[in-house]
Amino acid sequence: MSENLYTYGIIKQQDLELDVEGVAGADRIYTVDYKTLSAVVSEIDTTDPERTDEDVEAHNTVLQEVLEYDGGHTVVPMSFGMAFKNERTLKGVLRGARRALRSTLNDIEGTVELGVKILAPADDAVPQDDVQATVTNQLADLSINETENDLFTDRLIVNKSYLVDRDKRDAFDSAIDDVEAEHDDLTIQYTGPWPPYNFVDIHIGAEQQQGG
Repeated sequence: MSENLYTYGIIKQQDLELDVEGVAGADRIYTVDYKTLSAVVSEIDTTDPERTDEDVEAHNTVLQEVLEYDGGHTVVPMSFGMAFKNERTLKGVLRGARRALRSTLNDIEGTVELGVKILAPADDAVPQDDVQATVTNQLADLSINETENDLFTDRLIVNKSYLVDRDKRDAFDSAIDDVEAEHDDLTIQYTGPWPPYNFVDIHIGAEQQQGG
């Protein structure tokens, strides 16, 4: 059996086991503890997993399960592909990054990330600047933080990620419903909840993955 551990994210210390398929078909998702932290992991036969659509989806699915598990967990998500040679290597990484991970977990405690894309109709019949200002001001009032993502087409008038307190989630949903009801000519893509990918900044080097 391989000792390699694929890592999805970091939570405050808690035993956790999920019944969901992980990266590379893993059928057991569990936690490895280091002091007050727990890494959510599964076993894998390589430390350099290939990035496939199926495995990226599995990575995200596991993180969403953690996010909703037992009433909800705060999770620092790892980027796709973080696999470690063995449990000792993983704990060494957690030891080195412990201060940053604890600080980040405290910063994002009780929050989720929500994504909002709004596209104007092709006939340009909507006052885009007015809609953009109204909607973004309303959503900003309901969020803790936001990031501006690329407006990769002329029709895309809003493309943002929002960090939202779980307690404000229903109000945020209602605000999106209101926009849809008021502007049925707009196309709104509302996604989440996600782990706060766009609001954490922790980098673990590849050399740490391979080290023993």
